[in-house]
Amino acid sequence: MTEEQTLNSLEDLGTAADVVASEAADAPEAVVYVQKLDEHGRAYATGKRKDAVARVWIKPGSGRITINGRDFETYFARPVLRLVLQQPIVAAERTDQYDIVATVSGGGLSGQAGAVRHGVSKALVAFEPALRPVLKKGGFLTRDSRVVERKKYGKAKARRSFQFSKR
Repeated sequence: MTEEQTLNSLEDLGTAADVVASEAADAPEAVVYVQKLDEHGRAYATGKRKDAVARVWIKPGSGRITINGRDFETYFARPVLRLVLQQPIVAAERTDQYDIVATVSGGGLSGQAGAVRHGVSKALVAFEPALRPVLKKGGFLTRDSRVVERKKYGKAKARRSFQFSKR
């Protein structure tokens, strides 16, 4: 339908709606995600959480997870952190199908586990684009933007004031 066309009756409105609907049918479909692999057949992604940054590579394998050159059971000693790291793999039902190699730096262990989880989720989508809806629904592809608030001058911490004394 052209911009200059005026509608004088309800029939004109009906024909205009048909024209707009046919133009919408000609529009391109939703974005199709493509598999992105390097020359070694691995998918790469970067995950972030708090101050931690993780670089993650996944490739088909037996389910081995290596972090900073160590097995993930020894690197993340707490069971909760291991559970956090495995959440996207379990949600995608891909346990023991991919070998994961990650290098992580910055932050503490909790932030590092979150960063690796974010990186694994993004790498899974790069390897298998069909997994995107499952991981998106689980909230694994969203970067958790919460970071520590900075300390302000005149305060003990970010918001904590010094103790008041009348004397």
